[in-house]
Amino acid sequence: MRSRGAVLSLVVGASVPSRYSVLAFAPTFHRDSKCNTSLIPTGLHLIATPRSTSTSTTRTMATKAGVATPAELASFVSSAGSRLLVIDVRHPDPAVEPGDAKSLAVAGFPDKVKNYRPMAINLPWNRETNQMDLPENVQADTPIITHCGGGGRGQLAKDFLEKNGFTNVLNGGGPKEKECWAEYGYK
Repeated sequence: MRSRGAVLSLVVGASVPSRYSVLAFAPTFHRDSKCNTSLIPTGLHLIATPRSTSTSTTRTMATKAGVATPAELASFVSSAGSRLLVIDVRHPDPAVEPGDAKSLAVAGFPDKVKNYRPMAINLPWNRETNQMDLPENVQADTPIITHCGGGGRGQLAKDFLEKNGFTNVLNGGGPKEKECWAEYGYK
């Protein structure tokens, strides 16, 4: 086991200490003694990095810019209480937004009749006009979480709402951001 700064390199087959997170596998090579320019693959190294000892949640995949952290969302949801409004900006027509089909398989649209996601409404983001309908009968300081599948349109919706006078808005990412979704997704 060799440590290079914050990255740990392990020969495959070695166990990874629990204080490390696996990042990737990298090939190892050595030079062919007959031909100084040829490299011969000799194995793989497991690249790992120390786990954070802080209380923040480690994300398993890159998040989109502007997506709130799970801790920020948990605090926001807690302080919002029954005033919370979740705005789902995914589009119901897969021909318009083909990528939404994947996230809709994980979490459907709000349905007041079935009491599924009762604090949420669906106001699709329109990529052609770069806008969406504004929520009706909602005060400007209402705590709002916007989301789409993973956060891109959720951020556009957040920015749009703020430009239209809403003052208490977070981008929650979406079902692809599992740690974030766990904080507000079924509200």
